[in-house]
Amino acid sequence: MGGRAAAGILSLVLLLALDSCASVATRKGFYEPIMVDLRAQDYEAAVRKIEAAAEKQRYAEKDRLLYYLDSGLAHHYARSLPESNERLTLAEETGEALFTKSVSRAAVSLLLNDNVLEYAGEDHEILYTNLIKALNYLTMRQFDDAFVEIRRANEKLDLLEQKYDAAGKMLREGAENDTAGVAIDYRAEHVRFENDAFARYLSMHLYAADGLFDDAEIDLRKLKEAYRTQPHIYPFQVPDVRYSTPRNAVLSVIALAGLSPTKEALNLRIRTDKDLNLVQILYTDGKNEGQEYGHLFLPIDVDYYFKFSIPQIVSRPSTVRTVRLSADSELIGELRLLEDVGLVAAETFEARKSLIYLRAVGRAVFKGLLGEKLKKKAEGKEKEKRRKKKGKRDDTSEKEGSRRRDIGARFGTWLKKVAVDVAMEVSENADLRCSELLPGQVLVGDFELEPGVYDLRVDFLGAGGRILESKEFPRYEVAGGGGLNLIEAVYLN
Repeated sequence: MGGRAAAGILSLVLLLALDSCASVATRKGFYEPIMVDLRAQDYEAAVRKIEAAAEKQRYAEKDRLLYYLDSGLAHHYARSLPESNERLTLAEETGEALFTKSVSRAAVSLLLNDNVLEYAGEDHEILYTNLIKALNYLTMRQFDDAFVEIRRANEKLDLLEQKYDAAGKMLREGAENDTAGVAIDYRAEHVRFENDAFARYLSMHLYAADGLFDDAEIDLRKLKEAYRTQPHIYPFQVPDVRYSTPRNAVLSVIALAGLSPTKEALNLRIRTDKDLNLVQILYTDGKNEGQEYGHLFLPIDVDYYFKFSIPQIVSRPSTVRTVRLSADSELIGELRLLEDVGLVAAETFEARKSLIYLRAVGRAVFKGLLGEKLKKKAEGKEKEKRRKKKGKRDDTSEKEGSRRRDIGARFGTWLKKVAVDVAMEVSENADLRCSELLPGQVLVGDFELEPGVYDLRVDFLGAGGRILESKEFPRYEVAGGGGLNLIEAVYLN
């Protein structure tokens, strides 16, 4: 093969790499200036940057749910609550419409990378669309609408197990008809989350504000039950929450601190053993390199290695250690952790992650086998050409020309094999799409105060008790008579 042909193949390799990266890689770079504004607590600027990113199509059409969710959260932090509800409603509706559609499309073709599918949102993201909307409605004193959002959140949790059972069934049926012919039994991990403490907390205060104290007591019991029955999500002490006092008023404080987890790629490698019909998945990075991540028994007719990656949930630790409330410069008390969004995200992701993993393995097995066949085909063609050249004239000049052509042919075959490897492996990027704007922790405090007007201050403290940020609520009226007294403070660092 001549230099021109070799250059052509090399160009094809580069084009494949660039095109694959553009179409199946998650784009997150545009988030950086938005996150700078969030951490600087310039929420209005964050809203503007999100809208600008949408106008410049940084959010692809298939990622429109992320735009709605990010915009809704930024508007919430900026206290533009009607706009927040509008965007979060669109996020919820989009997620509900897209989940079944995305699973159906994935079931039709095993070869589709998750990045090319429309993003339907993670379960914790859709859950918090309802809870943040409920918080918005509470602040606007629209209690009936807040109740609706909490009911929707609880209904979503009730249906999680059923949702992923149905998704697994669709993928199993799709695998039976898929031309890839990789027989994988798609079954999701069980979801161990059915009772959300934050939803119970909001509902408890809503009932109390309406004078329905028996119902408020039921929600208080269910809140405590969430801790008792789900220690993997609530591995900390139940906060001392209350919805009424015999004589005075209750001031409820909600603090949103830090940021929820993000997604990073977990890089893995497949190793097959055709004698054992074994597909072994190994770690490729870090301290676990070379150790087994998992294995499947599948009919395999060739031994090979193949790289791929899947998403994993990675926490973003907060600098906040304590949150305190003061009234008229007098310390009233500390807020306690009610919900760790990271633990909710990790648990709700398990069911979906198990299906992502199985699809990725199936896709990698098929592409790996196809790649080996293509490389063997290229080698076979080269050998056939060399065989045909035997018996030709054996003069010195012909020998030299033949030697050069042979080197060129081998180089061309090598380039073809490289092209196959690049094309196969570069298309296996993990789907890392997620909202970067959800809070990481929900802290609460219910404090008994005499009815009256107070200058309130919420302090976020870091290591060593250093005040990181203070939020002031001047001349706040704490109403008696069982009404709702609620303030919210946000610090996303």
